Amino acid sequence: MDESRDFIQWLGQDMSLKILMSLEDPCDLVRISCVSISWHQFVIANALSKKLCLKMFPEVSCFDRVIEIKDTVEPAGTEDPSEWTYLEREHRVYAFLTRNLMISTRENCISDAICASSTDNYPDESIIHTLEPSSDRIGHRASYWSSKGEVNPSAPETLIYRLASELCLITEFHVHPFQAYFQFGFPIYSAKAVKFQMGYSKVPLDLDCEQREEILCTKDLLDDKFVWTYSSPEFPMAQENCMQKFKLPEPVLCIGGILRVELLGRVQTQEMDGLYYMCINHVQVIGRPLSPVFDVDMMNEGGKCMLKFYPERICKAVTAEIAEVESSSRSHFHRLSESIRGWEQLILNTLRGTGPVVIDDYDSDVEYLDHE
Repeated sequence: MDESRDFIQWLGQDMSLKILMSLEDPCDLVRISCVSISWHQFVIANALSKKLCLKMFPEVSCFDRVIEIKDTVEPAGTEDPSEWTYLEREHRVYAFLTRNLMISTRENCISDAICASSTDNYPDESIIHTLEPSSDRIGHRASYWSSKGEVNPSAPETLIYRLASELCLITEFHVHPFQAYFQFGFPIYSAKAVKFQMGYSKVPLDLDCEQREEILCTKDLLDDKFVWTYSSPEFPMAQENCMQKFKLPEPVLCIGGILRVELLGRVQTQEMDGLYYMCINHVQVIGRPLSPVFDVDMMNEGGKCMLKFYPERICKAVTAEIAEVESSSRSHFHRLSESIRGWEQLILNTLRGTGPVVIDDYDSDVEYLDHE
């Protein structure tokens, strides 16, 4: 055999596709496409980057079209309509998308609350109070969402949230039931089980404060305003006052940026009226938002959407992440310096015989306790 012969030509298209589709890293496909002109053409013509992305994340099958936007507004009539140009663009976009989805960054992806299926005392027990990390109180009152009371313990409740991006890779959910420390026996109003759905809204959600308050109060956004494209398994909940974690079997790409938390089965009655309630202290969605580099123009009636790629935002996003890390490091260094100074003062006071000073670095109201 001629040693310089191209192995793709020697093996044939079917066997070459089988071998290349066994790769699991989009970077490998990009490297292969750089070996030679013929390999470059083979990878792009057969849409291997897109096929790899589909294999790893089937949710991307709803992308009907991809566009690459290099300016804030794409000039009309500048897009090259040729098929090869489109295939090259798909190769770049899907290769970077797949690589982005493989990054293991974890953060809370909830950005806002939309509505709850019921609220006992609005706004004091609104879904809005589930957004903050829980210390159980805001000011001098408890912070939580409460459903209305029900005679039937099987009556479900739902909480609907907006995520930080219309494209988020989600790995797990956290739910903290509320313990009513102000009621006799300190009851915990958890659910028997919980289920999570993700999808998109069929109506615009860019509302001003007044419209948002009206929706939250009247529960105008019902299920017919949403389309749910993913449903999780049903997870059992414990009647415990703690953050309970529910990990998905596989990471899921949420397209549309809407989350529904479905609480199933009531376990606790309120002593004063004998009705069953559910109360939630805090909800988190753990994953990775893909904005600002990726965005979508949302679905039509057939469930298809357009994927938008902003290559010029990549550097800006990386710069923002570096700045955030540096800011966090400076904050940590500042706290460490304050702690060291506190211990130095304690040692000096002890050596001088004036008594130690007890300093709590983590208390917002720092107290100095002088001991005789």
